[in-house]
Amino acid sequence: MNIGCVQETKWVGSKAKDVDGYKLWFSGKSMYRNGVGILVDSELRDQAVEVRRVNDRMMAVKLVVGGFTLNIISAYAPQAGFDEEEKRRFWEDLDGVVGGIPPTEKLFIGGDFNGHIGSTSGGYDDEHGGFGFGVRNGGVSLLDFAKDFGLVVANSRFPKREQHLITFRSSTAATQIDFLLLRKEDKGLCKDCKVILSENLTTRHKLLVMDLGITRKKRKRVTDDLPRIRWGSLTLSSAQEMEEKLMAMGAWESRGDVSSMWDRTASCIRETTRDVLGVSRGRRGRRRGDWRSPGKGGSKESSVREVGRQQK
Repeated sequence: MNIGCVQETKWVGSKAKDVDGYKLWFSGKSMYRNGVGILVDSELRDQAVEVRRVNDRMMAVKLVVGGFTLNIISAYAPQAGFDEEEKRRFWEDLDGVVGGIPPTEKLFIGGDFNGHIGSTSGGYDDEHGGFGFGVRNGGVSLLDFAKDFGLVVANSRFPKREQHLITFRSSTAATQIDFLLLRKEDKGLCKDCKVILSENLTTRHKLLVMDLGITRKKRKRVTDDLPRIRWGSLTLSSAQEMEEKLMAMGAWESRGDVSSMWDRTASCIRETTRDVLGVSRGRRGRRRGDWRSPGKGGSKESSVREVGRQQK
């Protein structure tokens, strides 16, 4: 697992620390209630560019991965027994955080929302994938929020057995109250989302996992316009010719200090290889792949002079 969102941690403070190879950022006020955190593994931890702790129910971490900006939000909604004012503040805070994220950036929310979205979409076809669990009760707030911001509930998009949908199980109830959300336009990145039965976060909550396929862009190799030695034309005969020239130039003579010996040897090798193998002309004014070589536009001597001019 690369990134984890945890809720009801009951860790006090706004801090960060290392935990079993992960970087953990957390936010909490009381050791008796609430608290949220986000964990990022060793591969991605150095890609974090911003950490925002809203309160003890919400925080966000921004990562730049392979040319993409990822916003990870961990949220913990008030339970059904809390007053309506606290619930209202939670959704207003979440609206403010999500509303401040540019649409060009990726958004992923992992949270314990303490509501049931139900087994069917029921009027929320774009937000609910039609593969939920149980009867809708209190989940309308989450679906309305998803509708307002163009999000989809990831763990309602894949047909699963009930045991892979239930995120909370007690001696008296089995429910789905933990959800993962992402933008609708990014739902193609989500390859799967389900509960891992063998992993318990507590005695009652199960680990909910979403598989994302985000390809890291390879960095383009930076090349300059200077001519390059034609190493591709190296043959046994040209190697023998270079060896004879290097011996005649005294490239291997051991005189002076180490630095002067190295400079002399390296200079002899560069001069000899350019002379024997030739050099490319570079990309200035020529097609890619054109070479400056004997018999194709100049002699060995002229190709070496060309290098000297461009290096100056």
